[in-house]
Amino acid sequence: HVGSTIKADYVQAIVDRVNTLNPDVIAITGDVVDGSVEQLADEAAPLAQLRARHGAYVVTGNHEYYSGADEWMGEFRKLGLRTLMNEHVVVEHDGARLVIAGVNDFSATRLDPANGSDPEAAQSGSPAGVPKILLAHQPRSAPGAVEAGFDLQLSGHTHGGQFWPWNHFVRMQQPYTAGLHRLGRLWVYTSRGTGYW
Repeated sequence: HVGSTIKADYVQAIVDRVNTLNPDVIAITGDVVDGSVEQLADEAAPLAQLRARHGAYVVTGNHEYYSGADEWMGEFRKLGLRTLMNEHVVVEHDGARLVIAGVNDFSATRLDPANGSDPEAAQSGSPAGVPKILLAHQPRSAPGAVEAGFDLQLSGHTHGGQFWPWNHFVRMQQPYTAGLHRLGRLWVYTSRGTGYW
């Protein structure tokens, strides 16, 4: 939620901490920004310093659609992030393969009818018998992820409820507000996020 109170210094601190982990993969599950590219490009610029052996991936959250999702996805690509919009990549490591897929935000069609969330399309053409991870901003994407055959879904959106009394209401919209859960054969991990809105 880079915006009026989350600025480049905060983003830089996150990037520095992530990079010290020497990650194999970085997954960013949306709601990176709260404002236009014109307003916030400099504040989001430290994301270009993210380093991971097999790349850094990003999907849209609902706030990207409030802020110009197409422009932001283009900006994220300029920063070196791999955008996943109902698509996937196959990562290879020491002879093993992993599918990393991403969907547009669950509620995207309200603001952009052409950019619906489609887990089936995201994995279409991926190799059979390979573990599949889905980056999906909202936990409520999980039923579609199960139907599409994913093994793990990584989500955000809820901030764990964030503050009272919202922590009681978020459960009415989202099946999982924080932590690790199971839906059929799918594991769902919902992060509380690294910022606030």
